[in-house]
Formats: sequence, structure tokens, C-alpha cells
Amino acid sequence: MVGRSQADRNQLPLLLLRLLCLLPTGLPVRSVDVNRSTDNITVRQGDTAILRCFVEDKSYKVAWLNRSGIIFAGQDKWSLDPRVELDKRSVLEYSLRIQKVDVYDEGPYTCSVQTQHHTKTTQIYLIVQVPPKISNISSDITVNEGSNVTLVCMANGRPDPIITWRHLTPTAREFEGEEEFLDIQGITREQSGKYECKAANEVASADVKQVRITVNYPPIITESKSIEATTGKKASLRCVANAEPIPDFEWYKDDTRINSAQGLEIKSIGNRSTLVVANVTEEHYGNYTCVATNKLGVTNTSLYLYRPGTVIVDNGSTSMVASIWLMAASLFFLFCKC
Repeated sequence: MVGRSQADRNQLPLLLLRLLCLLPTGLPVRSVDVNRSTDNITVRQGDTAILRCFVEDKSYKVAWLNRSGIIFAGQDKWSLDPRVELDKRSVLEYSLRIQKVDVYDEGPYTCSVQTQHHTKTTQIYLIVQVPPKISNISSDITVNEGSNVTLVCMANGRPDPIITWRHLTPTAREFEGEEEFLDIQGITREQSGKYECKAANEVASADVKQVRITVNYPPIITESKSIEATTGKKASLRCVANAEPIPDFEWYKDDTRINSAQGLEIKSIGNRSTLVVANVTEEHYGNYTCVATNKLGVTNTSLYLYRPGTVIVDNGSTSMVASIWLMAASLFFLFCKC
């Protein structure tokens, strides 16, 4: 309905002159005034725009034009657009109603009123605002720790929407600047999770979408603990490892890999693995190794299943087991020498 070239705008005086020739004669025309100030009307996309125009005498000849041509001449509709109609709430009103306004309706509209002595024109510039809408956003991605990552979020709207990014962590960190692209150099495991793109302008509520980044990294054991157990009782050794993807677990007794058999059972769920001894015997006491593996690496830790009364001494990476009675005997020997 609305053209956009400067050439069309320059044709407006000629259109007015053509229109005046087409209107019924009988009133003299002394001048054509097209250099009037322009009023702006702002309407949101999809709403109804009413462009107001009033006359002083109902016998005046009136018409509506835009850059594309004549819309109404008097009561005769020249436009084929079904959304456009006259809005006459009184005999002196000659307003134009445009329903379901869209962006191509934006532009100048002219109400031409032919009086006894000259033609008065009222020009109204229709501004169409469009709510923000995210049109393109990155898909969820999986990368290895240390990789460079670029997320993209593009949005449409009028005025142009402002785009901001936020990492949805407990602190909800918001990135500085307003960018369609979010660059993360050397991504870390702490930077995994959901990222929110928000496109906002003053027309309507912001449009928000999310993208998830999964960061792969090798296992690191975060929890393991040696335990004491009484013969004939049940005992469980536990090992927890953080990793992405979730690690696979293996258990060893000394250098022998353990299978779920002979009273031993391995239960692994997520990042946690438990070695269950259903009925502890003397053969079960000793050193166990938990091994966590994924495609990026492997790690392990040692745990002890020991008799009651045994003290575990952790000396850096070396663990030593000493019985209380042995320590007491040694102290007694030292006192005797003194």
C-alpha cells in the first residue's frame, strides 16, 4: 500500500493536481498548499490506525492520498485494500481508518481539502512499530573444554531490538555490551549450562530464547573415603567423580579387577559408584582402587577396607595402615628402654 522511494514522494504535488481535476468542478482553485508540517502517528503492527482529518464545511471537496496514489476521492474508494475505510464520526470529519496495520503501510498520507479559494492539505506520517522477535538462535552444542565458542542470536523489530546475553547460573551473570554474537574464548566446565538471549524494544515485552552449551572434560574424583568394617557385616566403599560425559567406573582389589561376584557388587549411577561387600571376611580387607574413565581421560583413587581399631595414615600420595595394638606395642617398647 505504501511505496518507499524519494521519486514517489516527489510525485505528491502532481497527484494532488490530478485529483483536483478529477473532482467535480464548480469551486475555483487559487493555490495548492503541500508544504505543511507533518504530524506523526505511531501504531503497533496489527493494530488499527486512524488518521484524523476535519473540514469546516460539509460542501468542501476532500480526498486521501499516499505515495502510491489516491485512496479516497470524496466518498469514492480508489484503493483495493479491504483494510482501508473512511472513519466519519460527524459530517465535518473525513478521517482514514487502516485496520491490521503492517510495516508496508508506513509512510506519508495526505488529506486534501478543496475550499472556495485554495486547497488545504494535512500530511500525516504513519510510523509502524513491530514487537521484538528472535528469528535465529544457535542450536544446543557440545564442545570440549578449552574450545572457542560463538553463539548467535538475531532478532527483528521496529525500532531495532537491543540484544543482550545472560549465563543462567545462580548469579545470573549478564554479559557486557549489546551484541548478536557472543564469543567465549577457551571455555571452561564452569561456563557450561544455559545461555539466554533477550531481544527488547519499547513496543512490547522482550522475546527470550535459550541455548545450552555442554562442556566435555575428563573425570576428577571429588569424593572417596576408606571405611572400617566388622567381619560378618555389610560394607560399602563409595567413589564420586565429576566428568562430562558421565564416567564409567571400574574397581580393583590390589591389581585384580573386581566383577560383581562372590559377595561383591558394583553399583554405578551417574557420577557415583559404590562397591558393596555383602558379608565382610578377612579376605576382603585391604587396598581398593576406584577408576573413573571417559573419552577425555582417566583418573583413580585408593580406598581401604580395614578392621575396626586400625588407623589410616595419609602421607601425601601414599597411604599406610597401622594397627592400634602395633602402635601401642611400639610405644611400650620405647618406654621400657627409657
